[in-house]
Amino acid sequence: MIYAAITAAQAAGDRLRQAFGHELRVTEEFAHDIKIAADKESQDLIYSILLDHFPKTRCLGEEGDSNNPGDPKAEIEWIVDPIDGTMNLAHNIPHFCVSIAAREVKSEKILLGVIYDPLRNELFTAERGTGTYLNGVRRYVSTRTQLSEAILAVGFAKSQESIDHCLKLYAVYGNQARKLRAMGSAALDLAYVATGRFDAYIEQGVNLWDIAAGVILVEEAGGVMETEEKAKGKYRVCGSSGRIEYPLK
Repeated sequence: MIYAAITAAQAAGDRLRQAFGHELRVTEEFAHDIKIAADKESQDLIYSILLDHFPKTRCLGEEGDSNNPGDPKAEIEWIVDPIDGTMNLAHNIPHFCVSIAAREVKSEKILLGVIYDPLRNELFTAERGTGTYLNGVRRYVSTRTQLSEAILAVGFAKSQESIDHCLKLYAVYGNQARKLRAMGSAALDLAYVATGRFDAYIEQGVNLWDIAAGVILVEEAGGVMETEEKAKGKYRVCGSSGRIEYPLK
């Protein structure tokens, strides 16, 4: 299954690479987000590749319903974020990715994750029990043990409550950590934790498709994932190396 996910992620990534730097059609606008036509186009492409390889599976994606979401009685479900970092892409900021995970429907156990950054040509992959890889090379979480040495990714979610809490995180960790980052892609934040670039990623309100692939990447790299469903479909997340204690999450 990992090869189907890689094929789909790279195919969608090729489309996004071609779109980068060009004017993109905005289809929806919100207070803190937008949707562009490439979101739906990328998701449809991913679905078609995954279901062509595994027709008895089903798909769950950020862009909602599809003409062919797969088998409703499937035991395996693909979780797809066709563009994680849409705002970055739309504003020609070179930091976005494709994220694909597969999980068992009954147990909700994540089996594999693939995150592809098409501009850097970085492919992050993990399968349960086999480790985490970046472009085929085994990678692990950071070995840093002091908060004063840590680089943390702290994401801003969209609700007022989550924004207020995030500002508290910045107040606390701005004085304690080496650096803070808000990069605009939850999936890449977790991929960076899994490969030792970041020491932790903390956010208050993300969707399953934002983090599903990143969860297994972090765990298979030796890290720790803490997730709590705060509202239907919205998760509080702390993914870290597990070597540093964080007083506020």
